[in-house]
Amino acid sequence: METRLAARMQVLKASDIREILKITQNRDIISFAGGLPAPELFPTESLADLAAVLLRQKGTIALQYSPSEGYPPLREKIAKRMNKVWKTSLAPEDILITTGSQQGLDLTGKLFLDEGDAILCESPSYLGAIMSFNAFGPRWIEIPTDNDGMEMDAVERALEREARVKFIYTIPSFQNPSGRTWSMQRRRELVQLATRFNVPIIEDNPYGELCFDGETPGMMQAMDNEGLVISLGTFSKTFCPGLRIAWIAAKREIISKYVILKQGADLHSSTFDQMLTDAYLETHDLEQDLMNKRAVYKQRRDAMVRALEREMPPGVSFTRPRGGLFLWVEMPEEIDARELLQRCLDRGVAFVPGATFFPSNEKPNTMRLNYSNMPEERIEEGVRRLGAEIRSIMSETTRKASVRRSALPV
Repeated sequence: METRLAARMQVLKASDIREILKITQNRDIISFAGGLPAPELFPTESLADLAAVLLRQKGTIALQYSPSEGYPPLREKIAKRMNKVWKTSLAPEDILITTGSQQGLDLTGKLFLDEGDAILCESPSYLGAIMSFNAFGPRWIEIPTDNDGMEMDAVERALEREARVKFIYTIPSFQNPSGRTWSMQRRRELVQLATRFNVPIIEDNPYGELCFDGETPGMMQAMDNEGLVISLGTFSKTFCPGLRIAWIAAKREIISKYVILKQGADLHSSTFDQMLTDAYLETHDLEQDLMNKRAVYKQRRDAMVRALEREMPPGVSFTRPRGGLFLWVEMPEEIDARELLQRCLDRGVAFVPGATFFPSNEKPNTMRLNYSNMPEERIEEGVRRLGAEIRSIMSETTRKASVRRSALPV
């Protein structure tokens, strides 16, 4: 007997990234697929000591239910840090702790989207957001995006044309998947357009503090005087992803609505994980941790860029990110990255095909590469194998085209 499911399940599918990561559990695979931080940088010994102290001294609190809004000292630390780093003007009451940024995306969809509403997004955009928002049946409006961010003329035309735009979703700093970073001018222009049309901006900022070159980019939330910018932050990339501690920062009236939705989702994020994170921030220097991560990731970014410059054939281009975890590769149109992936997996290399990052207008000749999780020597070897496979496909395509031409009547 067939089980009757909700209609939304007809359009939802498993994450390509999570499916690929199942394969990459094999340690022999050189994986450029997941957005995984370097595990050797996790402060495991410090956390073990703090966890023991926390359980002995505050175990009855850490293992108990807690407020939906989050552990108050942690909310206070997050607000203070955002105000210091990003020049925002947030109070602890403007912060809601979430179980990872992915929950923040899910709650945002629940808060804003009815079926048929429109979302403006970069092209390409983050797969996790596409999957989360697709559960609510939206229409996607992909905005052409260059190295400075969304093209503002296209944003303006879309806002003038579409009456049901519920929000603009962006990852303006070291974007996933492209690695691109918006200029400050584009950020200001988007805030101005959002204010003019009274449309919220969802500013997803998981990578903003992982800047290797130049100054750390500013946040649009600091430019917003109307409370239209809602930002998503996380400790997953700057601290430890397994703790699943993230947050939503917004004006208090909006946070109160998010709280209602969170109560229906999981009541509250893990009390223990929140208190452990708070204890670490109280006793350790997160900025020093970030300096160490930036140094390691910069070296790995540089290793991948050098290898791509050496190994990629003509016709292949790629971004050179100033920070974050990813870069973006565009290949000749005759190469389908999904087919390339199957061949590369046979050679022990994994990546994420780029088509999955487009809500509708897929570009199958693209791929996302992660450089944070592999040591430099494995990055170089993986790119060497990847380049060899791309050259092989291009050579096969050229031979087939030559055979077809020779078969034509003269």
